[in-house]
Amino acid sequence: MERKKTREISIGDVVIGGDRPIAIQSMTNTRTEDVEATVRQIQALTRAGCEIVRCAVPTMEAAQALRRIRDQISIPLVADIHFDYRLAIAAVENGADKIRINPGNIGSRERIRAVVDCCKERGVPIRIGVNSGSLEKERIEKYGGVTAEGLVESALDKVALVQEMGYDDLVISIKSSDVPMCIRAHELIADRTDFPLHVGITESGTVRSGTIKSSVGFGAILSQGIGDTIRVSLTGDPVSEIYVAKKILQTLGLRREGIQVVSCPTCGRTQIDLISLAGQVEEMVEEFDLDIKVAVMGCAVNGPGEAREADIGIAGGLHEGLLIRKGEVVKKVPETELLETLRQELLHWEQ
Repeated sequence: MERKKTREISIGDVVIGGDRPIAIQSMTNTRTEDVEATVRQIQALTRAGCEIVRCAVPTMEAAQALRRIRDQISIPLVADIHFDYRLAIAAVENGADKIRINPGNIGSRERIRAVVDCCKERGVPIRIGVNSGSLEKERIEKYGGVTAEGLVESALDKVALVQEMGYDDLVISIKSSDVPMCIRAHELIADRTDFPLHVGITESGTVRSGTIKSSVGFGAILSQGIGDTIRVSLTGDPVSEIYVAKKILQTLGLRREGIQVVSCPTCGRTQIDLISLAGQVEEMVEEFDLDIKVAVMGCAVNGPGEAREADIGIAGGLHEGLLIRKGEVVKKVPETELLETLRQELLHWEQ
């Protein structure tokens, strides 16, 4: 798909916008003041594929902890600030690679300018974030409620304010838990600005329901070429957010890294424990840095045909299974050896 052209912004050593790959973000749910726990979680997120991480900064202690956190991690660190402009300044002074603020809740123009001047001096980008839950009263009244048009107008007004203060190293996010509204807002703003867009469906829910909600929203937005960074917001272990984000990007063809596993839904012809096998395959392939498609099929009758578009696959029968390459049966092995047979094939795979 053709992506909307945006300006490039550097967040630490990660560049977003332009033709750069869409960056995957997450946010810690530890107390930022607990440096050890926060670092441990960020390292887990990094191993999972997180490329930018955000931490809440509700206190001065949290702002000061950023320096010790930053020294122990390898990905850019974003400070999430609300209400107190002094926390934003302290976060920048303690090594934040980017700050996330809503100028509307920071306070007076002088306080906003103090934050902007600090970021400008140190070359730290600002992400201007507007959520449907915090939309200004006057815009709610103007549009008869919380609307996509109101979100876009609010965000662009705040961008203009920061630009008037002489800084345009900016990223924009406009989030809503209402998926159609979120989609419409991104469509509107993408035509009115060239600043990079951070895409998210806020408060999307638990891992199960939130994955569905996020996938629908991200699919509609990203498929139009809109978006430069993403964060899947789930109630649970943030590592789950990375897995879902990677799968969304991979499904849309926006990421080609990693093995893509496809599997049939099972039916009355299935004669092996396909559900368990597919889960084992999905877990096993995480160790391989291959850009291929692997099929796991439960029927030796239709399996080879159904797996034709995959690079390699396995299909089960009664107590045995088939190894398949490009839709052609290579060999037959006992059911108990299917997983290891596939693993050995991947170990010796040549791209």
